[in-house]
Amino acid sequence: MNHRWSIVTTVVFTAATLALHASPPLEPLHARCTISEAEHRGKLRLEVGKGDCDGRHCGSNFDEDSLNRLTGVTVAELSNEGARLTATLHAEAGTFACSGSVHERELRGDSSFTPDSGFVSRLEEMGFSGLDSEKLEAYAFVNVETAWVRSLKQAGVLGMTTDNLIALRIFNVEESYIHAITALGYPMPSADMLIALRVQGVDPAEVGEIRALGFQPTLDELIQIRIFHITPEFIRRMRARDLKDLTIAKLVQIRIFKIAE
Repeated sequence: MNHRWSIVTTVVFTAATLALHASPPLEPLHARCTISEAEHRGKLRLEVGKGDCDGRHCGSNFDEDSLNRLTGVTVAELSNEGARLTATLHAEAGTFACSGSVHERELRGDSSFTPDSGFVSRLEEMGFSGLDSEKLEAYAFVNVETAWVRSLKQAGVLGMTTDNLIALRIFNVEESYIHAITALGYPMPSADMLIALRVQGVDPAEVGEIRALGFQPTLDELIQIRIFHITPEFIRRMRARDLKDLTIAKLVQIRIFKIAE
């Protein structure tokens, strides 16, 4: 009996301990929403918090690419004055909905975002904690998924946080891009470096051309190369002028001081 009582006590204590350390339940988000046609005709634009603002979402908006996964509303339907519509976006991070009526080619109404606790648990298992409903809503719109996060971790990317996951997704950092960079002989870039490389549009194929010309640019120099438009063609043109001992630093100076003009 004492042995059984010990087992029961252990189970109860363990359950209580897990309850104490469990993440607090994530609350749904509620705000005003407006969906209209974007500047690029045929695309949608969403604003969350327009009009009466709940103090958390004031001025938030989402780009057209994010809204390609939005169902229940089209640009054509925005011409139906008075129509009642519900636009919905289903994502692994949760579900967003904007319900209202069409007025002057805009769907105006109330939005809700319901976080997915299973998604939160899966990210926590991979070491990401402190997630809140606002961040999960952003994850839903940029389509942060556990399979994608896992692929970056398996590739060996270090420095990933709940914050920079959004930028990594927005700038399309994929496992294939990482492998293309490391295949050139570079060490595994950090998460923030990968974001910087993608922001500047560093192309592994172009980097290969530059390396074939005899240069060995560092990861930081790859960013400078893009900022100052140091292309393979530009390098060949400078060499044709018989400029000696060209380095990436010298090529950048040529661009800065407009020596090539």
